[in-house]
Amino acid sequence: MTTTQSISVKQARRIVLRAQLLDGRDPSIVGKKAVAATIEHLGYVQIDTIAVVERSHHHTLWTRCPDYDAASLHDLQAVDKRVFEYWAHAMAFLPMADYRFYLPRMERHRESGPAWLERWKSDHGHLCADILARIRAEGALSSVDFEPPPGTKRGTWWDWKPAKRALEILFWQGHLMIAERRNFQKVYDLTERVLPPDTETTRPSEEEMGRFHVRRALGGLGIAREREIRDAFHIADRPLIVKTLEEMVDEGEPVALSIDGLRDTYYAMPGELEAAAPGVPDSARILSPFDNLVIQRDRIARLFGFDYTIECYLPETKRTFGYFVLPVLWRDQLVGRLDPKADRKERRFLVKALWFEPGFDGIDAALPAFADALARLARFNGCDAVELDRIDPTGHKRRLKTLVRQALVAQQEQG
Repeated sequence: MTTTQSISVKQARRIVLRAQLLDGRDPSIVGKKAVAATIEHLGYVQIDTIAVVERSHHHTLWTRCPDYDAASLHDLQAVDKRVFEYWAHAMAFLPMADYRFYLPRMERHRESGPAWLERWKSDHGHLCADILARIRAEGALSSVDFEPPPGTKRGTWWDWKPAKRALEILFWQGHLMIAERRNFQKVYDLTERVLPPDTETTRPSEEEMGRFHVRRALGGLGIAREREIRDAFHIADRPLIVKTLEEMVDEGEPVALSIDGLRDTYYAMPGELEAAAPGVPDSARILSPFDNLVIQRDRIARLFGFDYTIECYLPETKRTFGYFVLPVLWRDQLVGRLDPKADRKERRFLVKALWFEPGFDGIDAALPAFADALARLARFNGCDAVELDRIDPTGHKRRLKTLVRQALVAQQEQG
């Protein structure tokens, strides 16, 4: 493949931020329509269970939709049926329009499985038919509906753990879908009762799969290497992506690029270079660790010089920063990280520590925008006060506390 153009890292960042809906554009739509448009543009929004602050899917959508509320996402799934849950690179909310491209994965789950699954089926396989029959008769059910009644002996069909596993298997196989979540609890129903009647369910060809994957990935990434395209969604395998990229580049969609100072070939859709804004607004955003911008850690290290690892899966003694540290985006740079905890009962947002990146010399300029972002994040988490314990480098704590207090007052007055 021939590299047709070379761009700077700064240009690459602005292409990425535009594709990620983080370039400061005023939203042309608001409310539930904006939430739907965001998911459809990004291609997925990752779901995560950790609730130190608002869960990742809510946080990621709020970052891009300032008037976001969780009811909008619930309605898009349960009422409007414009989004569904399945596995992209992780469990995610996905556009319903993309449903057919996940059919091959469901087929693979039906046709084969690891050894442990085959052993499980030999012991508990009858549960799948029983659960399908019960949901067909009773309607949508969650795993708690399969808990044993008081006094029931374990080892019967009511045994909750096998029933929960059976629900998950039926979901992966495509027999069940998650109709909604109630207090984050999955509620399952028959696929034919969840899918809108006009949903396309034709199995895509290999060529369709490859082209969908490349276009979907680049639509949200903006600019990416082959590996990053592959890792965006676990839909097409590497040989198919390589083959598809070769064919599409030969046709002029996408174009191959090089980035000054970086190895490897990058790809972008035609027009992305021209569409990226020449400048970026003086604003800050505090991101979820599972935000689409930062989920591919190696990519962010290369393009933004930001070495980031989520440490909640590490023992406390091995953590460098904290349990659930949030990246800080200012203009077109990732400039810091924040270790937070939302005390919703006391309505206090605790910042255990804030670290600005070594060598970042724009702290004074960034503080007003960061204070505004921190105040907004606190309010999004149901808190009306912010407590700041530590800031590194030292010397900015007093000014930041004042700016945050002023931002909270101003935002509360605006409603």
